[in-house]
Amino acid sequence: MSKAKLLFDLIMYVNASRRFTAQDVAHEFNVSVRTAHRYLTELSEMGVPLYTEPGRSGGYRVLDNRILPPILLNENEAFSIFFAFQSLKYYTSLPFEIDIDSVSKKLYTSLPIDTRKKIDRLDEVFSFWNKKRSIPSKNLKEIVEAATEQRVVQIKYISKDGTSLREAAPIGVYAYDGFWYMPAFVMDTNEVKLFRTDRIVTLNKVERTFVPRVTLHDWLRSHTELEPVTPIRLYVELSREGLRQCRSQPWLEPHIVLQNEDFGYIDTVIDHKEIEFVSQYFFRLGTEAKVLEPERIVNRIIILSQKLLQHYTVMNHTDKA
Repeated sequence: MSKAKLLFDLIMYVNASRRFTAQDVAHEFNVSVRTAHRYLTELSEMGVPLYTEPGRSGGYRVLDNRILPPILLNENEAFSIFFAFQSLKYYTSLPFEIDIDSVSKKLYTSLPIDTRKKIDRLDEVFSFWNKKRSIPSKNLKEIVEAATEQRVVQIKYISKDGTSLREAAPIGVYAYDGFWYMPAFVMDTNEVKLFRTDRIVTLNKVERTFVPRVTLHDWLRSHTELEPVTPIRLYVELSREGLRQCRSQPWLEPHIVLQNEDFGYIDTVIDHKEIEFVSQYFFRLGTEAKVLEPERIVNRIIILSQKLLQHYTVMNHTDKA
């Protein structure tokens, strides 16, 4: 057996064993105890976190942050992993304390020169782009831990209604459009609510567990396919630019009817709880969209427009004065 192959197998052995002696290694690889010590020293110099336990009953122990054994990848697999790492760099916060640049560099430098050149070329023309948000989510790791431990947490949360203190059991976290979200079972209302994690000011674990009735994936599936409890018809005419804008919204795109390149419409149903959100969205589209139904959204957009006009009218008079 070549020395390189032996060291490769030894890395896998120590990671699997966790605790062992030089005698164990000597017996496993059919070498002398002295040679076993030398190979273990070489592993330590390579970066494998080995800890020596002195004494007659001592030996070697692999620290918890141990290095994983080498994995053989083909070129396409290496491309997939490298660009998956690249997609994470657009998030200011991640659930785990990882250095994307460090991991990417280790993978990149381990590849053959010709493969690195291909990655360099691909990196110039291919990207998993996402909006990079500057607002950090400080509690992602704690949320993931609470969800896996099925533990209740107390959060201080900022919403449009102000700051509130709530006890909730996180189902998990997911990323969407550059933000992280936490669906959680709220204890006092007995229902699942959705929280944006960057709006969680503080999070503390409570000495109480709770088994959620649904998994994160089940919740996401049911949430996206949920039928409105109180359905209201939404009918909106769209200009060319309005079509382009609405196609980028997953909740609107399936309901767009294209009549020609310059005109289309949306004809669907929404829940009455979504009226404010939908009103705000189409208000921002301005003249690129015209809501015809429901009347409540039409009236809400008129009120928002009047407030905006008043805001700029007052500001203009103040500047002239």
